Amino acid sequence: MSKAFMREDAGDDDEDDLSPALKLPPGSKNYITPAGYARLVAEQEELIKRERPRIVEVVAWAASNGDRSENGDYLYGKKRLREIDRRIRFLSKRIDNAQVVDPTLQGDNDQIFFGATVTLCWDGSETQTYSIVGIDEADAARGRISWISPLARALIKSREGDSLRFQTPAGVREIDILEVVYQALD
Repeated sequence: MSKAFMREDAGDDDEDDLSPALKLPPGSKNYITPAGYARLVAEQEELIKRERPRIVEVVAWAASNGDRSENGDYLYGKKRLREIDRRIRFLSKRIDNAQVVDPTLQGDNDQIFFGATVTLCWDGSETQTYSIVGIDEADAARGRISWISPLARALIKSREGDSLRFQTPAGVREIDILEVVYQALD
């Protein structure tokens, strides 16, 4: 069908374009730390209060220049407005579905749940530390893994001192849980 006969947001299901690692399991809450929630809200406010009005101003100026069919400022501005509006809708859904979980309220717990920072020993040699966070906060470079990731799922409900086997693409690896800490994440 020609784009001329479609609504601009037709087919814009924000979740469809996400990689599987960023999709919430059906019917689940969007578990997130207080810092992660604050970042989502701040991004949404930035888009609504600053970015979108600035682009609307540019589009209005470009539209006043006349011929819109070859007006780069107008065409780019309209495209950017659609991107901003789509991101705002996505953030609104994520924020509305958010379940804020403060890891510091876990106290002195040695069992692994959402928000835990876990130090692991892989195959008796390599040591790494991971924090189990929400899907919008996951960042492997910073040692933050999503609560729906295979590693986090394997670790959840385990305790400090436990050993378990974990299937990786390179094969089965042995994991020893050295330490479980609940702390505020930035």
